[in-house]
Amino acid sequence: MATSISKVKVSNKLDDNVKWLKEKLGVGLSFDLICREITVAGKNGALFFVDGFVKDNIMLYILRTLSTIKREELAANPLTKLIKQYINYIEVDTCEDLNEAVDKILAGPVALVLDGLSEIILIDAREYPVRSPQEPDLERVVRGSRDGFVETIVFNTSMIRRRIRDPKLRTILVQVGQRSKTDICIVYIEDITNPELVKQVRDSIERIEVDGLPMAEKSVEEFISPNSIWNPYPTVRYTERADVAAVHLLEGHVLVIVDTSPSVMILPATFFHHLQHAEEFRQSPPIGFFQRWVRYIGIFLAIFGIPLYILFTIRPEFLPNSLSFLGPTKVGKIPLMWQFLIGEFGINLMRMAAIHTPSSLATALGLIAAVLIGQVAIDIGLFAPETVLYFSIAAVGTFATPSFELGMANTITRIFLILATGIFELAGFIIAAIIILLFLARTKSFGVPYLWPFIPFNIAAIKSIIFRPPIPIQNTRPSALKPLDRSRQPATALKRLRKTK
Repeated sequence: MATSISKVKVSNKLDDNVKWLKEKLGVGLSFDLICREITVAGKNGALFFVDGFVKDNIMLYILRTLSTIKREELAANPLTKLIKQYINYIEVDTCEDLNEAVDKILAGPVALVLDGLSEIILIDAREYPVRSPQEPDLERVVRGSRDGFVETIVFNTSMIRRRIRDPKLRTILVQVGQRSKTDICIVYIEDITNPELVKQVRDSIERIEVDGLPMAEKSVEEFISPNSIWNPYPTVRYTERADVAAVHLLEGHVLVIVDTSPSVMILPATFFHHLQHAEEFRQSPPIGFFQRWVRYIGIFLAIFGIPLYILFTIRPEFLPNSLSFLGPTKVGKIPLMWQFLIGEFGINLMRMAAIHTPSSLATALGLIAAVLIGQVAIDIGLFAPETVLYFSIAAVGTFATPSFELGMANTITRIFLILATGIFELAGFIIAAIIILLFLARTKSFGVPYLWPFIPFNIAAIKSIIFRPPIPIQNTRPSALKPLDRSRQPATALKRLRKTK
């Protein structure tokens, strides 16, 4: 939380207030901070606002109304009459602290200062630069909604409200950063979410002491989840889809929305949360089950495929005769382990280059990677042909991971397994796999074991991971979240469902 600043009470003298605000805001030095002098009912006044944050048509209407007020109409209780009768706008507030007024002005509202009033009127007629909601690139679906979160926090909360019209839905706003004053919204459903989880998240955010959060949600994650700083595996889940966020709210999760970021954090998150994709629930259960297991197999091959190939190449006696063709026909001019390590470096270098490459040149970049690098490396004998094949399978499995953060963590795990297997063979592979398993088993996300429901074991929850359960039978919320209300369907609905069976 930002260091507390002593209050500066608003004076009833206009000149004192205007002088203080101009000096504090830097009016005259910053071109976008404007002080507009006006007259209301014979009283001198001033408007302070940030150019670009104000709705011009709304303020023009308000100024026209203020210019028509006569002196005698504000003779008694001028502040009350202005707010209730003459400033015809929805969001109007007052403040008695000049420091608070500065924070409000920089956040977007317009401050109206009038001579003789010891309070400042705040008119929230702000309009942020914003792009229209679009489908997120990382979470595309064949069928389903195409609206995704944007960089404006108010738009994001409204998209959630549109899907969950529950009066128990809470959106708590907290400001963090001594200089940035970043808005952070904590979202949860009051009679579902465990209050201890909400308190833990809120306390963690309010304890943040930093000058600013320019990297938005990632900076917040490192503050509220310090154990994840040196842990490659993500302990929070990110989403840019409002429907995915709404589903997790109904399960009992907490959302953290950071202004200026389209990515919303879902807390807590286990390993298997990062394997879910909205597409599975936009299709029928059999198709969703098929898609889920194709993804599971791809991710398994992305982690263990290359280390197992290295192991079977070094120790071919582990393979039955029917699978002897899996070994390389030509080893190449450098050891197999180094071939895969060079491949890891190359594929990640190409991935980073693709991010910075204009879309019109992306095809050319792909041809360079596939032909000029991969094929030539095989032709000159630098790589074995099987190396490119198995590495391509691993790369596809990585890109098929719904969570980008989990995909990168799996890449680091794969490199660790490659080194352990290439150096220590079978013993290295087994020990490295055990170390990874123990590391994940000891990891927690806001008190929830990372490998739940396998550790600790929960058969009911495991079924929903193995299969894509039909929506009508998802009648309970995850027990690991300790929700206040475990049931998702009323008893009458469950009885009706049993009768149809």
